[in-house]
Amino acid sequence: LSWASATACNSPVNSPAGARLQEVAPSFLVRGARIGGGSFAVIAGPCAVEESLDLPVLARKLAASGACALRGGAFKPRSSPSAFQGLGEPGLLALAAARAASRLPIITEVLDPRDLPLLCAHADVLQVGSRNMHNGALLREVGRAGLPVLLKRGMSATLDEFLHAAEFVASGGCTRIVLCERGLRHFDPAVRNLLDLSAVPALQQRARLPVIVDPSHGTGRASLVPSMMAAAAAAGADGLLVEVHPHPTTALCDAAQALDPAAFTSAMRAVEAVLHALGRELTRLPEPAALTAS
Repeated sequence: LSWASATACNSPVNSPAGARLQEVAPSFLVRGARIGGGSFAVIAGPCAVEESLDLPVLARKLAASGACALRGGAFKPRSSPSAFQGLGEPGLLALAAARAASRLPIITEVLDPRDLPLLCAHADVLQVGSRNMHNGALLREVGRAGLPVLLKRGMSATLDEFLHAAEFVASGGCTRIVLCERGLRHFDPAVRNLLDLSAVPALQQRARLPVIVDPSHGTGRASLVPSMMAAAAAAGADGLLVEVHPHPTTALCDAAQALDPAAFTSAMRAVEAVLHALGRELTRLPEPAALTAS
């Protein structure tokens, strides 16, 4: 084989595993909210569910500002074992209460396959975080769970490795997968990660999957998040994953990168302006009557 032929054979898109990704849905509905297909879906909420949070109130504010789904961790991977690890099942119950109050579908992270039955009883979308992108056994089990999967890029992963991880999820039978660019580990301490917005069109050119951007982890600084939200929209992303907390300074997880609700509302106005210039629209939750009819 020539070098060019060998490279083509090893490409995720041209290999049999890559071909499996071509069978994945380019867009899908989650409780009536569309992800992919030209719409722009904004997923927002706290990094972690906390006992002191009035999550239903926050969820209603997020929905009013244009979010179409609620994020929140009940099980949290942390660098230190002494850091807050999440509330577990009570956190899932709090998310379910917020969904009932706001109609926002729930996206929450899975760390352990043994938690899948509990998570699937409450969540609408399962998230696999950056630390577990290379965990093939977990990816396959998540793919078998029957729910859509939001897969984050590993903090040092190439795009090939990222797509291979998505193939692991697809190999479990999942046909509803969202890729999330969340920034790469790099040398400059001025920002937490290097947000790779070029990954958005690069991934969209190679696979049919929706690609969203996490500007919160991508920068690590709340003051930079609104600009990167607008930049992600301009880059053609299919949506955003944004950390919002009622009182960011008191957050138990990633306080420095969380927006408060007022800052989120302001940032969403700029995002909508960018989308309007591009002839695109935010994903909106359908009215209850329309949801029932569908």
